[in-house]
Amino acid sequence: MRVIAIDDEPVALDILRTHAEKVPFVKFEHSFLSATEALIYANKETPDLILLDIDMPDLSGLEFAEMMRQKTQIIFTTAHAEHALKGFELAATDYLLKPINFGRFLKACELARSRMHDVKESNGLTPDFIFVKDGYDWVRINLAELLYVKAEDNYVSLVTIKKSVLTRMTLTEMQEKLPADEFIKVHKSYIVAVNRIEKIEQHQITVYDSFIPLSKSYRDLIYTRIQHR
Repeated sequence: MRVIAIDDEPVALDILRTHAEKVPFVKFEHSFLSATEALIYANKETPDLILLDIDMPDLSGLEFAEMMRQKTQIIFTTAHAEHALKGFELAATDYLLKPINFGRFLKACELARSRMHDVKESNGLTPDFIFVKDGYDWVRINLAELLYVKAEDNYVSLVTIKKSVLTRMTLTEMQEKLPADEFIKVHKSYIVAVNRIEKIEQHQITVYDSFIPLSKSYRDLIYTRIQHR
C-alpha cells in the first residue's frame, strides 16, 4: 500500500514513519506538516492510505477527509477521542489515539489492506500476492508461484515453486485470503492452485512434482471447475 502521513507535529510524523517502515506491505511515500500541501499531493497521486491528524492549523483533518471522501482510505491519528464519531461518519478505516503503539498501528494497516483487497475483488480484480507471517518476519507470497497449501495442526504450509513457508493460520482463514477462482480446496487439509494441476486421478491430484490427496466430497467440485476453464 502506498501511504502518506499528515500531522503538524514533526515528532508524530517520525513515529508514523518508523511504524510504517516495519510493515512489509506498506510503502511510506511522503509526510506533510501542512494539510493544504498534502491535499494537492493526494489529489494528484491518490495514495492508497492517508494517516491523518485531526487538529491542524491550516485545514483540519475532518475538513481534509471530507474533501477526499471516497478517493482513498483514511486512518485518523489524534490525541482527542471526542472526534471519533465524526471520523467514522466520514467512513474512516480506523481511528488511532496517540500515543500510537506499533501493534495497534499494524492492526489498522491490516484492516486497510483487507478493504483494499475487497475493493479489488468487487471491481473484478484479483491480488497477485499476499503477505504471511513466518516467525517474527512477514514474507511475500506471489500467488502465481503458489502451488498448494497444506494444513498442519494450527499452521498452514504454503508451498511455492521456490520455497515453503509455515505460518500460524487455519486453512479456512487462508482460503479466505486466496482468489476463489484460482485456488480450490480438494481435501480437508489441502488447497491447490487450479492452473498448477497436471493430472487428476480418482484419489489424488498431481501438482508440479507433488501428489495431493483428493477427497471424494470435493471430486465433483473440481471436475466442474476444470471443465469450465
